[in-house]
Amino acid sequence: MLIKRKSIEKEESSRPAKPAAKTAARKLAPYKPKFAPVTLSEQDGVRYLHFGTEWVQGAMRIRKPDWPELEYAQQMMAWMLWIDTPRSVAQLGLGTATLTKFCYRTFPEAQVTAVELNPHVIAICQSMFKLPPDDARLRVLEMDALDFVSDPANHNSLDALQVDLYDATARGPVLDSAEFYAACAACLREDGIMTVNLFGDHPSYAKNLKAMKYAFPQVVSLPEVHEGNVVALAFRRARPLDIPALEERAKAIHAQTRLPAKLWVKGLASAGA
Repeated sequence: MLIKRKSIEKEESSRPAKPAAKTAARKLAPYKPKFAPVTLSEQDGVRYLHFGTEWVQGAMRIRKPDWPELEYAQQMMAWMLWIDTPRSVAQLGLGTATLTKFCYRTFPEAQVTAVELNPHVIAICQSMFKLPPDDARLRVLEMDALDFVSDPANHNSLDALQVDLYDATARGPVLDSAEFYAACAACLREDGIMTVNLFGDHPSYAKNLKAMKYAFPQVVSLPEVHEGNVVALAFRRARPLDIPALEERAKAIHAQTRLPAKLWVKGLASAGA
């Protein structure tokens, strides 16, 4: 997420690790990733997650913990315009568990998976962001997103894949290669759709779109929101975008969930998608 907001702790994170000493006989210890501090702030009834900087990594309205508070998070659900009863949904990058919670509550028949590398994020979501415990339908995996999408056991298993992979520096998604997006495509079923949170006003935007277009036959983007967030949709199977049909579907989504789906269709139409 790319909105800026002052965190409780202003310390910068992600200092590069010191190079290991070159000792021929020394056995290298297993690599352990260094994580930025997980910090919180609150304003006007909304709790925000940070990684020790002013960049917002997610938000939750305390009185509505399952509602996607931020507009970009709402747009990440735009795959609902084509998929009304998903069997399985996955989220890469837990954030404040916004999308995970919303999918878990909205689709009671769906299997919902969240993949998060940082154990501290998982813990803070459980203690401060109302993430429910794992059960028969919900699982939160502490693992690298690249490992998840590269695992053949996860291929051809998802109807929707939501990708929001930012670190403390917020300079663009931390996974952005054509190989990564090809692995994401492999995880989707034939009619599956991926949504990705990108930073429109940044060189990473064009790089990610190029990589997605290498891996997917069809990629479209919604209009920019907040301070540069752009949500892109990538389709496993190319299809015509029937705007009148999507408008009817948007009405049903709004009636069911209150999500501003009509705005998504308007954005697709204005972009000439």
